[in-house]
Amino acid sequence: MPGMARTCGVPGTARAAGAAGTTKSTEVPQEYLDGYVRILGHAADTGRRPGRDELDARRAEGERAAEAGYGLRTLIGAHLAVTRQALAGRIAAHHVLAAVEQAVDAFAEGYERSQRLAVRQEEAARREFIDDLLLGRSDLGRLSARADRFGLHLAQAHSVAVARGPESYEDTGAAIRQVELALAGRFGHRTFLLATKDGQLICVAPGDQDDLLTHFAKYAYAAVAERGLVAIGRPHPGAGGVVTSYEEALNALDLADRLLLEGPVLRSADLLVFPVLARDRAAMTDLVATVLGPLQAGRGGAGPLLDTLTAYFDSGCVGAAAARRLNLSVRALTYRLERIHRLTGTDPGDPVQRYTLQTAVIGARLLNWPERPL
Repeated sequence: MPGMARTCGVPGTARAAGAAGTTKSTEVPQEYLDGYVRILGHAADTGRRPGRDELDARRAEGERAAEAGYGLRTLIGAHLAVTRQALAGRIAAHHVLAAVEQAVDAFAEGYERSQRLAVRQEEAARREFIDDLLLGRSDLGRLSARADRFGLHLAQAHSVAVARGPESYEDTGAAIRQVELALAGRFGHRTFLLATKDGQLICVAPGDQDDLLTHFAKYAYAAVAERGLVAIGRPHPGAGGVVTSYEEALNALDLADRLLLEGPVLRSADLLVFPVLARDRAAMTDLVATVLGPLQAGRGGAGPLLDTLTAYFDSGCVGAAAARRLNLSVRALTYRLERIHRLTGTDPGDPVQRYTLQTAVIGARLLNWPERPL
């Protein structure tokens, strides 16, 4: 209505008082407010509340304002400024306030809807990028251009850490939000990329920022009630280096399962000997069969005696510590070691023979023997 337009209208723009620090200038174009001004005019003159079409229009304006980059605080401030002008000299203020509640709520709903859509699109883009990056299935030039969007410079060396929990990590789950907030709070000025893949939490960081990955491992472990495992690959240059580091981390997790390695953090640089041992499968099979094969003649088969050797070596060949691991007395452990010596002809207490025996034990774990026949 003409009278209402003169009362509420602010030529060209509306300024939101106290809306400092917003995304754009505190001046909001009048185009986002005209429909609101008309709603206030109708409410003040007739007591009529906004109809469905008017509220849908406010939602659409909220979406447009979000896409244009205006902050919600600035926009709400502009609406309140117009409302204050509309109430000046008005008796039917309660009608205006009722219309304000509905119109501003619809506007904010449209704004939030646009924001949620943007977040979903960002998550989808991140998932697609991380899949292409870790699988190395995209053109290098295109991949590098997309990497810039996420703050990664693929010409540099990068390391990848992979966290595995008792349950799958979800993109919008509490665990990933907890880790992201913790890392941002401590390393806000540094570049890193968090994403989920195959139910695991992935962190990609520049290769010279080992402290960031160390804290990622700490936060990821804490986020799943200290029941997870984290593996960190070595730094490698280029987009292919990200793939290599990622595969190293996955291999470390696989070794942890097969060798019963204790975490919570494994570094692939500390496990390089195991791929070397596993590379010649035929030689490893022959070693296990020759050195440990006689253990199958023991009471209960090779399993209990192999577990004894594993605990003994994992304890630094300290009998008392190994006995505690196995819930045995030291005397019982000593008897088992003597039994192993008699069956295999190899003495676990002899430094020279111990190396052969320990290598064979590692090979047995890698080959999943005796559960799987050689």
